[in-house]
Amino acid sequence: MMLYLQLYYEFFKAGLFAIGGGMATLPFLYDISDKTGWYTYSQMADMVAVSESTPGPIGINMATYVGFTTGGVPGSVVATLGLITPSIIIILIVAQFLKAFKDNRYVNSAFYGLRPASTGLIAAAGFSVLLLVLFGSTTLQGISLGNIRISCIVLMAVLYFFTAICKKTKGLHPVVFIAASAVIGIVFQLAGV
Repeated sequence: MMLYLQLYYEFFKAGLFAIGGGMATLPFLYDISDKTGWYTYSQMADMVAVSESTPGPIGINMATYVGFTTGGVPGSVVATLGLITPSIIIILIVAQFLKAFKDNRYVNSAFYGLRPASTGLIAAAGFSVLLLVLFGSTTLQGISLGNIRISCIVLMAVLYFFTAICKKTKGLHPVVFIAASAVIGIVFQLAGV
């Protein structure tokens, strides 16, 4: 029972402060990993990849995955509910007040100010994922040229070539590239690259 309460509480906090979408929850997920040990940073990178390639919001997919791995099906339901509860409460409150203040310049300014904050959270999360993929570390202190993962750089270059430069493959559906990347990732993992 305590596990479910902790899952709900941790994802409630993530949902409460993750303005800007699922990628904005990544800093909170790093914090959850540090505090609870439910998953490693490497597993989180895998969660991001899988959540990005599956239907649905990334934050919900990740909450469901973490909940499932720590507490089974009930854990996935509890973590998902924890993540969405703040949004539901805030939307209900905002909907009531927005009717009265929809033309208020302070309200419009507040929403305008949230845009760069959410952009910053998403950029920081993306940078952390890039560091993890390329160097196996989420901090600048863990970076060295000896840690660089050449296979990841080669894979990024090949994907860039086929998605942006090569005219024959440029128009293919993104699912093709996601599936190909998954297969290559499995091969790399099995080969120990």
